[in-house]
Amino acid sequence: MSIKPITAHLLVLYTKRVIMKKLVLLILLLPFTMVSQNSIQGTFTPAESFNFALLYHVTPTSTNFVKQVKTKTDGTWSISLDADAEKGIYKIVYAVPVEANNFNVFYNGKEDILLVFDLDTGLSFTASEENKIWETYTDSISKLNSLISNYYSKGKTDKSEIKAVFETLRAAQNNFEKMTSGKLIAPFVKSNRTYIPEAYEDIKTYSLNLKKHFFDYMEFGNPLLQNSDFINDRIIAYVFVMPAETHYYKQAIDEVIKATANHDKTQLSILQKLWESMITNKLPEVAIYISDTYLLPLAKTYNNTYLVKIIENYNKTAIGKKAINFDFTYLKNDKIVKTSLYNFNTNKQTVLIFWSSTCSHCLKELPKVKTIMDRHPEVTVLAYGLESDISSWEEATKNYKGFTQTYDLRGWNSQAVKEYGISVTPTFFVLDADKTIIAKPGEAEDLYEIFKK
Repeated sequence: MSIKPITAHLLVLYTKRVIMKKLVLLILLLPFTMVSQNSIQGTFTPAESFNFALLYHVTPTSTNFVKQVKTKTDGTWSISLDADAEKGIYKIVYAVPVEANNFNVFYNGKEDILLVFDLDTGLSFTASEENKIWETYTDSISKLNSLISNYYSKGKTDKSEIKAVFETLRAAQNNFEKMTSGKLIAPFVKSNRTYIPEAYEDIKTYSLNLKKHFFDYMEFGNPLLQNSDFINDRIIAYVFVMPAETHYYKQAIDEVIKATANHDKTQLSILQKLWESMITNKLPEVAIYISDTYLLPLAKTYNNTYLVKIIENYNKTAIGKKAINFDFTYLKNDKIVKTSLYNFNTNKQTVLIFWSSTCSHCLKELPKVKTIMDRHPEVTVLAYGLESDISSWEEATKNYKGFTQTYDLRGWNSQAVKEYGISVTPTFFVLDADKTIIAKPGEAEDLYEIFKK
């Protein structure tokens, strides 16, 4: 027997054993590689103020629910992300209403995110390079911008001081752009760049240039920016920094439209946010300008029927719009009078109230209304009852002899409810003699302030 065949045979056996060991090792490692996950872990303080954390993935067109967890007694919580979780912007909701109680985080698909959220001090990160760099960047730029604002607001005259701040700002911006190159946050850092003078500028010149070049670096077409609140927040800041006059707000909105030309979907999101902000800040004339000039046509172009309906319903009863006419009857000196809103009370202001005799809150509010309006005999109160039974209405109206009373037995199915978008009772409108809506008080006490003015 020769030695060669034996050696070859042993080599084959050895090779098989090595392969099997490597295969077993690979099999053991593979599951861990395949299910490798990252997580978002947080601490809410004070712990007793929080009950849950909800995670959403944000896209340009939707906010998609991912997971919900309960917070522990110490305020901590943890959400595991699937191995195939998409990179991008994630929103964490910590209370209701969700629109006002949330914050965004960057997830790059490579690292865990550890954060602390305090109701007083806000958000901070203890782990996640992307988020920590963004946090450091925004803090640094904010402090430098505060130095600029402080210099001009205090009327300082040392030109070398402001030039040094501008140089520091430029260096910081350039360094952060280099540092974040290739990272998820890169377009945010670039788009956050502002105008930085090369030499000294007085406050008027600097303000004009800052406004002129505000949008120069904004990447409106970047999907990642569209996923976040970044663009909307920057736009709102730009509009509301203008003098608090309708003319300037409208002018700023026109400039926003020019800057976002060729980005219709981005415009739709921006305009909706601006429109909502104007309503919140009680600037109905500007809100109507946005919706009538830009937002409503764009919503119709993209067949956003939900948004179209919301806008149209708001516009029907917006302050500054003429109230919708309707026919009604009422008793005057025990005689039935048939009329319409436009033909009624043509030389006085009118408080129009939609209420119901079976609404307990209405029965608490109307006595307050009577007390307030008894002091203003120059104003007429028209109470429109949404009823299903005449007897309860007749009994309730005995207490409000000074009001002009009418009712609709179709109740919540009445045409007026649909036309005026009534969703709760009581609902109040203050109309001038021409039936233009001049105020929409939320409750009876608001009438006191309106007529006091």
